[in-house]
Amino acid sequence: MGIFDSLKRQAESSIRREASKAVNNAVNSAVQSVGKGRNHSETFTFSTLPISVNELRALPEASLDSAFKTTALTILPLCRYEQDQAAALEMLDFLKGPAEVSTYEKQFIQERLRGKEYKARSFLSGATPENSYQPTTPYTITVSENPYSFDEENWATLYVTSGGADNPRPIKLRKKPSTGQWFLNDIQCLADIRVPVAEDPWA
Repeated sequence: MGIFDSLKRQAESSIRREASKAVNNAVNSAVQSVGKGRNHSETFTFSTLPISVNELRALPEASLDSAFKTTALTILPLCRYEQDQAAALEMLDFLKGPAEVSTYEKQFIQERLRGKEYKARSFLSGATPENSYQPTTPYTITVSENPYSFDEENWATLYVTSGGADNPRPIKLRKKPSTGQWFLNDIQCLADIRVPVAEDPWA
């Protein structure tokens, strides 16, 4: 009986191990399936930076039929802000859709960019503290998502990569179901970044 009991225990142990493996594999497969496509990024390329709302509207991305497109376009008016605040705000109004840039938002943008206009340029590829945030051309902007970006229906938070920050910075968007378009809701990407080396007394 001792031999049979030992064989029985070994068989039961083997069955439990195989069952545990099967469960773990099923769980991992389910997690990968749910997360699939929820961590990718998209890169947008622009030969020139728009200087007016008409030029912005003429871009293919101005269809605003994806949150990624709207996020990328948000960076362009911010890059224009240093040269022409009125034109930049007009472009942002277009991206806001049914809403418009509020007085608070105008003050917020002004405060965040005053003397630090390089923040906007930092989201263009090639712009780093070492080169005073001068981007390479053609201009490219990388937009990314994470597993939580689209958790709330008709809302999204996507991220833009800055050459002066360790982590991507967020931009919040809202979808208009009747048109399927994504509009800018909140510019959350203008926190401070590393100052240009040329302006850093400790560099």
